[in-house]
Amino acid sequence: MDNEAWVRMGAFAGVLGLMMALEALRPRRARLNARARRWVGNLGVVGVATVLARLAVPVVPVALAAVAAEKGWGLLNQVHWPLWAEVLVAVLVLDLVVYLQHVLFHAVPTLWRLHRMHHADTDIDATTGIRFHPLEIILSLGIKLAAVLALGPAAVAVLVFEVLLNGSAMFNHANVALPRRMDAVLRLLVVTPDMHRVHHSWHRDETDRNFGFCFPWWDRLLGTYRAQPRDGHEGMTIGLADFRDPRELSLWRLLTQPFRSPGRINPSEAPEPVPAKPEAPATSRP
Repeated sequence: MDNEAWVRMGAFAGVLGLMMALEALRPRRARLNARARRWVGNLGVVGVATVLARLAVPVVPVALAAVAAEKGWGLLNQVHWPLWAEVLVAVLVLDLVVYLQHVLFHAVPTLWRLHRMHHADTDIDATTGIRFHPLEIILSLGIKLAAVLALGPAAVAVLVFEVLLNGSAMFNHANVALPRRMDAVLRLLVVTPDMHRVHHSWHRDETDRNFGFCFPWWDRLLGTYRAQPRDGHEGMTIGLADFRDPRELSLWRLLTQPFRSPGRINPSEAPEPVPAKPEAPATSRP
């Protein structure tokens, strides 16, 4: 797979450019912040994450799959299936792993501090789909490598999954208005922008729904599916309450965000403070 990097880069640039064009032609929501200002920070995070991930984990999943095939490691290397079946199984299993990882990053407070940078974006568009903290990218890469090692898919299957995952993340975060009937049909097969936008609501019960990236079936099967946001797609509030200041869009603020304030979702849904116990009345000494 000598051309793996070029295939991924070409697919990334092509899908990102297409989504940006569609967002300009058919926007779903009005923007709160200028696109150029957001894009500098969001794409800057992608650049930093790419460099740091390559330095921290020099082995990419496609290369590991090729090594696993040579060594006979992993479940799929113990059977003799046609390539199309192996690609199908690998894509489905790896997508389920990404779904479960996403749930985990919401459930564990330390992991949420990393993941919340993705949710802090107060607008949502294709660049939100690739805006993840470098430390989260490194952890995600480690999980993906472990899954590839255990499953043992063909290198081409991993490449297909990587392209699908990256492209679908930009598609389902895109600020694009799809016809209602088209959305209803598409969300039976893939995660659509309207389906995933619910996940970026500032209502906690909506943020913890619709975790899927490529396929919508895991949310439906595992009880985390929500069809529509309660406030409507045009009226819903996107992002986290603590990071609505436009200064939070800078690259430096994005990279340091996990180490700063708690990152509330909707202030009205914050837990009530526990009232202090009344002090015992002072007693006088005899």
